[in-house]
Amino acid sequence: MSIRVLIADDQSMVREAFVVLLNAQPDIEVVGEAVDGDDALDKAAALEPDVVLMDVRMPGTDGLEATRRLAGRTKVLMLTTFDLDEYVYEALRAGASGFLLKKATARELGEAVRVVANGDAMLAPSVTRRLISAFARFGPPRPYTGGSPGPLTPRESEILTLIAHGLSNTEIADNLVIAEQTVKTHVSNILTKIGVRDRTQAAVYAFQTGLVTPYGGARSYDPPTAP
Repeated sequence: MSIRVLIADDQSMVREAFVVLLNAQPDIEVVGEAVDGDDALDKAAALEPDVVLMDVRMPGTDGLEATRRLAGRTKVLMLTTFDLDEYVYEALRAGASGFLLKKATARELGEAVRVVANGDAMLAPSVTRRLISAFARFGPPRPYTGGSPGPLTPRESEILTLIAHGLSNTEIADNLVIAEQTVKTHVSNILTKIGVRDRTQAAVYAFQTGLVTPYGGARSYDPPTAP
């Protein structure tokens, strides 16, 4: 089945370009276009896309606010012309599953949509570095306010730390000298235990709970107390 995509951008030329690029992919179908955040929310409710390509800067309800409202309902891949720390920081905290520059190639765009649609996240090491920098720059992250997660094992805690530093499953497997399938199993268990949907949100969780510090260190896992 094709991956159903909604494109939200206030610039018609940008939308048209992405429609052409994505519809040229054999496994991706653009099912709608939105001109601002409110339109994106309405179209997402009506069309139920697998992925929303969401521009950060739009008039009225911007992409960040629209992403917050869509959190948990559909996956969002943020788009921007500007590679700025505060956008990465806010987009990930808003619930985005990835962050992509508009100058990305057709191949990069298609792959990003596939990755996000499959439940993974566009969490490249460069994005992770900006996230770490943003936490250091803008002060301590908001305390974790979700429910009490199931306790992570020492190995799961170790893998979550590596996820937060931007390592892929292959890199984690190499680092820990274990099979990649074993890593995938651990990652799935981690996401279930901490109640997040993808690696990006797992990384944010690691910072919010203090498992990983903005300066690269890590502490022993200590589950937060539910409010």
